[in-house]
Amino acid sequence: MEERLQNILSHRGVASRRGAAAMIEEGRVSVNGAVVREPGARFDPSTAEIAVDGRPVGAATERTRTIMMYKPAGVLSTVSDPFGGRTVLDLVRGQVSERLVPVGRLDKDSEGLLLLSNDGDLTYRLTHPRFEHEKTYIVRAAGRWSEDKLETLRSAVTMPDGYRIRPVPVEVVRIGRDNVHVLCFKLREGRKRQIRYMCSAAHLVVLSLKRVAISGLRLPEDLQPGAWRDLTAAERQSLLDSWQ
Repeated sequence: MEERLQNILSHRGVASRRGAAAMIEEGRVSVNGAVVREPGARFDPSTAEIAVDGRPVGAATERTRTIMMYKPAGVLSTVSDPFGGRTVLDLVRGQVSERLVPVGRLDKDSEGLLLLSNDGDLTYRLTHPRFEHEKTYIVRAAGRWSEDKLETLRSAVTMPDGYRIRPVPVEVVRIGRDNVHVLCFKLREGRKRQIRYMCSAAHLVVLSLKRVAISGLRLPEDLQPGAWRDLTAAERQSLLDSWQ
């Protein structure tokens, strides 16, 4: 039975369906030796010889696996970096045999919970905007504090590209006498560098940003920066349950 090319790539753990579609449109995917730029083009996955960036993509014979990682600041949440930067895959290289990809993104300067997976369905559900799963961040920000800043943070801030985000729940964890404060943000949109721009609109400077939860999945307190472990069956099910 023929399937859409972007779905075949997703099922083989190359990327989410949205990510696979982007790769196809960029001309990075070939089928039977010919470049294909239409994500919806249909092929028989049992016979199609697919390659990404010239590298063959085998059938999905490896076991489905998802790991949770405490991504350290300074590490890229990408498969590779053309400039030689350190990526999250470097942290698991030689320790996992499956072809895992980062599920979503976490800025280079940010730290915290990140999933890596070859589970196409889980990746799709976590990255597609329509599911709007909640992500929780703890932020240390510097600047003089006043209540109007909290109002600004909770308002519909306009991003540099002109996009106006929806109001976001923001709670004060601690107001520091040294003008360094701890705030909790809960996002469902996840625009690039959104929290940093929100803080800038309130005349606050982000000192550190840590993602501590994705839906009902929380970053374990005993997981250190750079460390990782497999997601349990119960944790995967809790993620699936959060979308029902």
